[in-house]
Parts: sequence; C-alpha cells; structure tokens
Amino acid sequence: MGSGTFNKWTGAVLSALLVLFGGRELINHFSHSSPPAKPGFEVAAMEEASGKVEPAVADTPDPPVAGLLKVADAGVGEGLVKACKACHSFDKGGANKIGPHLWGVVNRTLGAAEGFAYSASLKTKGGAWDYDALYQFLKNPKVYIQGTKMNYAGMRKPEDRAAVIAYLRNLADTPTPLP
Repeated sequence: MGSGTFNKWTGAVLSALLVLFGGRELINHFSHSSPPAKPGFEVAAMEEASGKVEPAVADTPDPPVAGLLKVADAGVGEGLVKACKACHSFDKGGANKIGPHLWGVVNRTLGAAEGFAYSASLKTKGGAWDYDALYQFLKNPKVYIQGTKMNYAGMRKPEDRAAVIAYLRNLADTPTPLP
C-alpha cells in the first residue's frame, strides 16, 4: 500500500473520530441541564405501627360510591379485573381458587362463598359485600379488613373501583339494584 493510500485511510479514521467526539461535545454543550433542587421524588408509602396498617400520607376523602356507580362503565371494569383472574373465578358455578369465586358477590354475606377458607378477621367482620363495602375493600383490603389474607395493594382511583363494582354487579342472575 502506498503512502497516499495510507494517508487517505488515516485521514478518514481521524475525521470519523473527530465527528463522533466533536458531535458528542456539541450535544452536551447545548443540552446542558442543571440538577434538580431536591433530588429524587416522594413516594407515598404504607407504614406499619403496632400491627395496624395506616396510610403514610393523609388521603383525601373519596366521592360516594352511589354517584360514581351511576356513570361507571362495566366494560372498563371487566378490563380492570384481568389481573384478578389469577386468583378469582368470575364464572357462574366457578371454582374457588386462591381467592373465592366472585359470581354473585354483590350483597353476598362476608365470608360466605361455600368451600373457601376465609381469614378469621374477614369471617368476624360481619355484614355483606354491599356497594360501599366493596368500594372500601378495593381501595385498600388490608386497611378495611385488618388481617385479611388477600395480598392486593388496592385501587387508588375511585372511578376504577366503581367500574370494577359495576362489572361485579353484572355477575349475577339478577343484578342488585343500584343505590
């Protein structure tokens, strides 16, 4: 290889490196950003104190479930329960899984799904899965029924909870009237 060819190849390699490193320096120069005043971001966490689970940040009161159910979309709720299908069946006559079957759950007595071993705290809570009970339970099961075996963090958005309840309401031979 002659010296002219060697010089051409060396020049091409050096030019490519100049474009690469020079371009990087130009980008860094024009896209300089200053660090945030307070690094990181705040995460609302749950704190356990003396066996009770309490929210670390004060929650704003939720709107009443009755008003939300009037506009809730059961189709949206059906999409939201896809993750729940890993532990619950939604079919009429469906078997209990890790959690009880949810066919006809609206207004069912707490702890009354036949053949399911409920936690003692849920059995002694008393009452029925009315609209408000479902609404509060879906928000945070561990706060609503302390000692429940259900390992689910809950749904923050009231609209999502209402949509799920609207879907659950339809899982019955005769849906429970809206409040």
